[in-house]
Amino acid sequence: MLSWSTVDTRDKPEAKNELSNALDAIKWGTDYLIKAHPQPNFLYGQVGDGGSDHSCWERPEDMDTSRLAYKIDEEIPGSDLAAETAAAFAAASVAFAPVDHDYAYNLQTQVKQVLHLQLFAFARDYNGLYQQSITGAGEFYSSSGYQDELVWASSWLHRATSNKEYLDFLSNQNDDGGTRTMFLWDECALVLEGKVKPADDYNYGSAATWADDMKTQAEQFICNCLQKGDNNIKMTPGGLLWFKPWNNLQYTNTAAFIATIYSKYSGSHSSSIVCSSGVVQPSDLALHDHSENHASSYFLRLFLPVDYILGSNPKNMSCMVGSGSNYPTQVHHRGASIVSLKRDPTHVSCKAGYNLWFNKNSSDPNVLVGAIVGGPDQNYGYTDSRSNFQVAEPTTVTTAPLFGVLARLA
Repeated sequence: MLSWSTVDTRDKPEAKNELSNALDAIKWGTDYLIKAHPQPNFLYGQVGDGGSDHSCWERPEDMDTSRLAYKIDEEIPGSDLAAETAAAFAAASVAFAPVDHDYAYNLQTQVKQVLHLQLFAFARDYNGLYQQSITGAGEFYSSSGYQDELVWASSWLHRATSNKEYLDFLSNQNDDGGTRTMFLWDECALVLEGKVKPADDYNYGSAATWADDMKTQAEQFICNCLQKGDNNIKMTPGGLLWFKPWNNLQYTNTAAFIATIYSKYSGSHSSSIVCSSGVVQPSDLALHDHSENHASSYFLRLFLPVDYILGSNPKNMSCMVGSGSNYPTQVHHRGASIVSLKRDPTHVSCKAGYNLWFNKNSSDPNVLVGAIVGGPDQNYGYTDSRSNFQVAEPTTVTTAPLFGVLARLA
């Protein structure tokens, strides 16, 4: 998602001297994934154990729980995990290509050349859900299927390489899942399929029909977000899209990102969205129309999360830690909640961390600047307590899609 944000809003962070920071953050992740993929048909998928990790409250430096590494391979496959990793390499290679050709090439070799398409082929040819091979993962990040990850990966690989092989794979996919109700790490193929390139850019027979179908799915998702579809997304009393009680801002941010990318593509092709309750024009989603006097509520409905996160909400509280004068001070994050080793090197044991820090009703000693918490409940309520993990936990999946939205707004 961070790579996609960087690819499709590149001129914006570049103009603000933020592009190098974005690329550094992407590289931090892809360097790790390269290490996790040391040979064909082999990928490390988990380090440590979620159960034992969650039973402790320690600083990263003090962790003494199991660090056992878990893998997928030909005997115990994981199509979703391998395909998702292939997509990450491909997307990052597109982001790096204009500024670091060697690194971009290295990323592509992870899935394309030196390893003979092994990472994507591994996902495609050795089918299986990754939690059936790495069973502990299913308790925390259970995959609902791997077909969307295969489509997601082949879409990114086609964009990165222009190799017809990936387009052929896409055009042979049948997706009968209907309009998506949200866009998240486990349901990831929604918009890239339909909007990574407009449908009329596909010139390979059935691929054009496939792209049109995916474009329709993306548009109907936007219709539902705008309350003009057949399965409209719920909204809070204050107008914020409401998907789930756990980390709702994850889903509102990805919805805003989808609108950001769609407005860019639809605007350049002057295409409107036909919803069951009316037509939405590209200008209704145009970012340059953002103002309090904007005649259409469509834009505000989709991009409200940005204003909300930065403090324009009933509590006048920023959901971004360190931003503004009023923001969460007790985030559900071990490193933030325990005093730094530089201030106190005393070892914090597994259970002692709960008594000494987790249950301590005081502000975090380390301000996790830039983190975004899960956000308010359905009634705009927010309790600033690190024990309230459903709303107080910061995640990368909440922050990454917002980068592209903020870049376009800037």
